[in-house]
Amino acid sequence: MRKHYLDNIRWMTVILVVIYHVFYMFNHIGVLGGVGPLGSSMYPDIIMYVVYPWFMVLMFLVAGISSRYSLSKRTNKEFLKERVVKFLAPTTLGLFVFHWISGYINLRIGGATELMPSFLIYPISVLSGQGPLWFIQLLLIFSLLLVLVRKIDKNDKFYNLCKKCNTVIILLFGILLWGASQILNMPIITVFRFGIYFTAFLLGYFVFSHDEVIERVVKIRIPMLCLAILGSIGYTIFYFGQNCCEGPVLKTFFTNAYMWIAILAIIGCFKKYLDKTNPVFDYMSKSSYGIYIVHYPAVLIPAYLFYIYTNLPTALIYILVAVIGFIGTFLLYEGIRRVPVLRFIILGIKKKKKAA
Repeated sequence: MRKHYLDNIRWMTVILVVIYHVFYMFNHIGVLGGVGPLGSSMYPDIIMYVVYPWFMVLMFLVAGISSRYSLSKRTNKEFLKERVVKFLAPTTLGLFVFHWISGYINLRIGGATELMPSFLIYPISVLSGQGPLWFIQLLLIFSLLLVLVRKIDKNDKFYNLCKKCNTVIILLFGILLWGASQILNMPIITVFRFGIYFTAFLLGYFVFSHDEVIERVVKIRIPMLCLAILGSIGYTIFYFGQNCCEGPVLKTFFTNAYMWIAILAIIGCFKKYLDKTNPVFDYMSKSSYGIYIVHYPAVLIPAYLFYIYTNLPTALIYILVAVIGFIGTFLLYEGIRRVPVLRFIILGIKKKKKAA
């Protein structure tokens, strides 16, 4: 039976990623990669404080759950083949065809295009165009590692043991993630937080793929939701002005406690209230992966153009970039998925063979 609440968590989080990147483009708190601070007020950055601690950890946890369900119907070989096709093309070939655009804009923002020979601009743009693809790169690595882990637990003894996790243990997993946040972090490319993301992925696979565990999370959804709301307010006030995307903040107990409470609140509430579908939800569920892949240039380009070439009011620029970014994202996705070659290179989607 399809777990609609997981589909809805996934696509709604992707929409949140798009919104996050609108504010990220103009952030005042020192997060690298945007086009530059817009206006003097830091209050628009509040959205970054509220969502950054938990939304990508949630994505990896859901990916782990989905991997368990996928492997219940596939062999390890079939699973790996599917993941390699889906993840490898966008993060390699896609850079040369599509994502170099983001790299080029980033070079222009930093003034590098004026300093380097013209023949180097395209290849360096390709190398600089990774953007949000890091998430897919890590998913590919985690999928490969998962197959090795499955060989260790080939009889599902540990998996079946995790079914017994009670509410106290579920809450204590926050301490495990706090510990994981301290290790295997890339020093410069800070989005590569291997420790916490792989731990969340494995928690999804071993623990939260059990319906019994999810039902226990549902029972504590209201206190978790109340604590998450209070936590978001307290967290924002406490760290406001600091770079919430860097290790000194991300490794704190406060950050990870807020993160875990928010994730439990979201899982519990979605299972209780949004375990359903409709035509809009169904479309978004099927499209969320492609939307995630193509959204970044659709947000970056208007952000850059409005920042450099206009003097519009700050609020209006935020609104225009958000509207154009969303419209551009959906147009790009719908256009690319209709062209077989581009669909494979950029989205990693192969045309399904017709049944005999």
